[in-house]
Amino acid sequence: MAVAQEHKPSIEERLRAIEDQLEIYNLIASHPPSADTGADYYTRAVYEDDGVLDLGGDKKAAGNAAIAAIIATAAHRDAIAGGLAHFASLPHIALDGDAAVVTSYVQILVPERSAEPMAVPGHGAGKGFRVFRVGANRWELVRGPAGWKIKRRTLRTLDGGEEARAILRGALAAFASES
Repeated sequence: MAVAQEHKPSIEERLRAIEDQLEIYNLIASHPPSADTGADYYTRAVYEDDGVLDLGGDKKAAGNAAIAAIIATAAHRDAIAGGLAHFASLPHIALDGDAAVVTSYVQILVPERSAEPMAVPGHGAGKGFRVFRVGANRWELVRGPAGWKIKRRTLRTLDGGEEARAILRGALAAFASES
């Protein structure tokens, strides 16, 4: 009776996985600067033509042009002018060939205009920032001729609801099957 051998990835396969992860890290890390500068051209370029952005409720956009249009709105430009800052966590990446699922957190920070100024040695004085919202992201990516692109992004606010926790549990799915 033959014993099945476990596939040991070749050095080429391992290098490809590292390169994929680095490209995906850069893709996800580019979201905050693009959102905080209104770089709709960037958003259009990194989403698939038929990509989907699902922010919950009726806040959805389909197609890279429609998704990019969100950060070109007057309301978003006003938020940028007011000091809006997206702050992202290091993402968890699950690669599966030419597809990947990325799980991450994002905080939306805004200047705390009504706070008392505080001084930080060597850094000056300021009123600081307030965490406006924290959310869980699920990014579904596909690799094509132009590299990795976003097929679908689902964002849910961490407000005690089940939807955000379900997104976060997705990052741990591989470990759940081992126990």
